[in-house]
Amino acid sequence: MKTDDVPDTTHSDAAVILPTFCEAENIENLVSTIENLGINLTIVVVDDSSPDGTGKLVKKLQVTYPRLVLLSRPRKAGLGTAITDSFRFILSLTNPPDYLVTMDADHSHDPQDILRLLRQAKEGNDVVIGSRYCGGGEVKGWNFRRVMISRVANRITAGLVGLPINDFTSGFRCYSRKYVQEILPKLHSETYEIQIETLRQARLHHARVTETPITFTNRKMGKSKLTKNEILSFLLYMVRTLPKNSK
Repeated sequence: MKTDDVPDTTHSDAAVILPTFCEAENIENLVSTIENLGINLTIVVVDDSSPDGTGKLVKKLQVTYPRLVLLSRPRKAGLGTAITDSFRFILSLTNPPDYLVTMDADHSHDPQDILRLLRQAKEGNDVVIGSRYCGGGEVKGWNFRRVMISRVANRITAGLVGLPINDFTSGFRCYSRKYVQEILPKLHSETYEIQIETLRQARLHHARVTETPITFTNRKMGKSKLTKNEILSFLLYMVRTLPKNSK
């Protein structure tokens, strides 16, 4: 993994992590919107050598946005490793931020909601989930069948993990630095099961977890990166790992 030079003396209140693969159509507008939130943020783009030039575009944007970081990986290696790689990089800084936000790079998550997640994290929560399914949450652009499958899967996961959470599969989250430092050595997911693994660790470590409602909007540009193999990996994780919590 190649990392652009970042001055360790630069301190931000939070880092926003954007895993990308072929998001050239979305990344410029998203970075600009996040930068215009008016808060002290570092943006970390983790790009898996996107053939559409996402990484090259981010490098051009760094001229305008000095706190934009690009982590370049040689191949598509999965969401789980993108998140853990970015966690390690951020914690390696001399002055790491107090909070780490993960979100999708396809505009399905509204950057304005970063402010809400940060407010709740600063109230003492270790993990704040941007939830589609708690009161006030909403999904736009999915048909009824897809929403119901997602809701049922989350309901089953809640029973297996043992946390009173409505949206385990949301990737829009804010973690405290202290919590990430504690659980990072225990994270081994390579793909989408990272969303469940981080919350399973929250339960095992008696961390404070809460949800805040968001509106999730199905991507308008580009294609979904969720593959059949990643879905299978996610299901295998559910079957092999989560039942251990009940022992």
